[in-house]
Amino acid sequence: MPAVEDFRLVETGLPDIAEGELLVRMRVGSVDPAIRGFLDDRPSYIEPVAIDAPIKGMSLGEVIASRNPDYPEGTLVRAFATWSDHYVLSADSWGIEKVLPQPGTDLHHYMGTLGPVGLTAWVGLFTIGEAKPGETVLVSAAAGATGSTVGQIAKAKGCRVIGLVGSAEKAQVIRDLGFDAAIDYRATPDIAAEIAKAAPEGVDVFFDNVGGETLEAVLPLMRLHGRVAVCGMIGQYNDADHPFGVKTLWQLVVNRIKMQGFITFDHPEVLAQAQAELDAWVAEGKLRPLANLRDGFETLPQAFIDLMSGRTIGKTLVRI
Repeated sequence: MPAVEDFRLVETGLPDIAEGELLVRMRVGSVDPAIRGFLDDRPSYIEPVAIDAPIKGMSLGEVIASRNPDYPEGTLVRAFATWSDHYVLSADSWGIEKVLPQPGTDLHHYMGTLGPVGLTAWVGLFTIGEAKPGETVLVSAAAGATGSTVGQIAKAKGCRVIGLVGSAEKAQVIRDLGFDAAIDYRATPDIAAEIAKAAPEGVDVFFDNVGGETLEAVLPLMRLHGRVAVCGMIGQYNDADHPFGVKTLWQLVVNRIKMQGFITFDHPEVLAQAQAELDAWVAEGKLRPLANLRDGFETLPQAFIDLMSGRTIGKTLVRI
């Protein structure tokens, strides 16, 4: 588990920018479980963060100097960047996109429900999970940023939704969001039995953010031709040297289950549709953003520690 002493704040001068680059001032920093995986020296979809190097994560910022005519000063951009109050981007930086906030909408929502969180939920649920009206959707880490969004947009599409959470407080949160059932895995000795009660005919789509023992328990409860969208494995991140061995993978064959990991930006062809639907659901009141907000650049480490300790509800964001 990360600790405060694992981090240090370093002050440097502002970097110069080359032709085609832009200098960005961070406005909202995203604190995500995936960052924990970037801190281990092992292969991932992002190159590991070296010792003494800045941590990397999604960020929303304002262009304050530009040598790229497509990104003039004042442009708001979202991109994968460093945990720095200022950073340099280019037009080919990973995940870079312009942000055009709607009047009356807080900027931080474009790093949450109306940004990477919402897009991840949409892609995982509908592109990977192929969820359809009337189906039963199960979500792990359901009170978290992505999980709480998945549950709400599944309901908006006419699905029945069950959420797995780690406390009675979180169970009440997702019930208030409209989930049909909430299971506190810490309060039951047999999570599989509780899921079976909530989904007596089985689970059509499992949106998994946890992995490990939870995944092992769910696979035998999947329906024929069920789908598992693997978004993350937060249950494994703090002990990557001792991964849990899932013993029920044979169920993939028995019930012809499709299980697939995904990265949102691998599916650019659906992001415009996803964004339009997310915007509409928020406007209609069908999608309520959940945010755990901190203020000040120096709060990033503690915000990350709290997230990885399971003490947060909704999307953890730091406003600068």
